[in-house]
Amino acid sequence: MMKHPPIEHAASALDFEHPAADPIASFQRWFDSAHEQTKLPNPNAMSVATIDPDGRPSVRVVLCRGIDARGIVFHTNRESRKGEALRAHPRACANFHWDPLDRQVRIEGRVEHTTEAESDAYWASRPRENRVNAIASQQSRPIGTRAALEAAVREVEERFAGKDIPRPPHWGGFRIVPDRIEFWQGHKHRLHDRMAYLRTGEGEWTVTRLCP
Repeated sequence: MMKHPPIEHAASALDFEHPAADPIASFQRWFDSAHEQTKLPNPNAMSVATIDPDGRPSVRVVLCRGIDARGIVFHTNRESRKGEALRAHPRACANFHWDPLDRQVRIEGRVEHTTEAESDAYWASRPRENRVNAIASQQSRPIGTRAALEAAVREVEERFAGKDIPRPPHWGGFRIVPDRIEFWQGHKHRLHDRMAYLRTGEGEWTVTRLCP
């Protein structure tokens, strides 16, 4: 019977037989590889799943804007649908899928606000147009027409003409503090590699290999 070799992903590949102790460092290597080895327009895109106040699941794609030992960060209007969901149930799951590398990472954990300083720093780094639009848009709320939305943008532009645009108090970062991280590396014929890290203490993890 002919044997088919697995798809090779040499650069920044993880050793599933001898996994590293720190899953955050391993995730960072894969995240960097997605930027360096693919032509994806947004390699930092991740699907974030939440539970709404009424118990219904919801998922959307956002951009990861920070990774460190504390977790992964995204920024948004905290009065949006996802903001309300996270207020009711402050847990989330993020999924990164890098199809050209045949890789996925799932990160699950509790959610907390970033500090005011962190939110301010990211807000200040955004293009002025993005800041104007973030204030003009009451994210997830109904609006009648595109013209009404554009009129709201013009009103904000006029209000802050020649001025700095401060960060609104309801806009800021969320950090997913992981307690489970799963790595998935695709192979031919669905015989994939999977391993899951579970947090057991501060900076301590156990790792388990999983069937695909």
